[in-house]
Amino acid sequence: MKNENIVEEIRKFVEGECKKPASKYGYEPYEFHFVPMVKYAKILAEKLNAEIEVVEIAAWLHDIGSIINGRKEHHITGAKIAEKKLIELNYPKEKIGKIKKCIFNHRGSVNNGKTTIEEKIIADADSLSTFDNLPGIFKAAFIYENQTQGEAKKTTLKKLEGHWNKLSFPESRKLIKPKYDAAILLFG
Repeated sequence: MKNENIVEEIRKFVEGECKKPASKYGYEPYEFHFVPMVKYAKILAEKLNAEIEVVEIAAWLHDIGSIINGRKEHHITGAKIAEKKLIELNYPKEKIGKIKKCIFNHRGSVNNGKTTIEEKIIADADSLSTFDNLPGIFKAAFIYENQTQGEAKKTTLKKLEGHWNKLSFPESRKLIKPKYDAAILLFG
């Protein structure tokens, strides 16, 4: 397979997994998390002169472990799923290694020591996408965590502040600052 087509193949794979009845979270993560996350990852990759293809593929695959196997250790399961899929598509081994590291190190709650610009971009883009999905944060608070409105407001603010504080690049902060400021105004 030619590399021009690889990103589209990976996008279709992720979308297909989100559409499956077995997907715990249904199709919503594709539309409300993956799509904005990929958008931010590509913007940052261009601004920071990172390997755009590696970043874009890692962005599409970063939460595939969660979609297929659930959230627990999804950074580990996702890296394995990504490797298997990329080998199947005859993707270059050295790039597969970079993508696996991005997926393995994308979680803000698990510090595995991000060393490359691509790994940091994936982690930042994951955090940035949160600011585009406030309804999803509230849905999780109400449905999965059984919180009251007051609790949900507090935990949402705490999550957004946490994502803001974990950002690696000034470019990331500049991209999301208007949404961050609005969230602080609304929930602070």
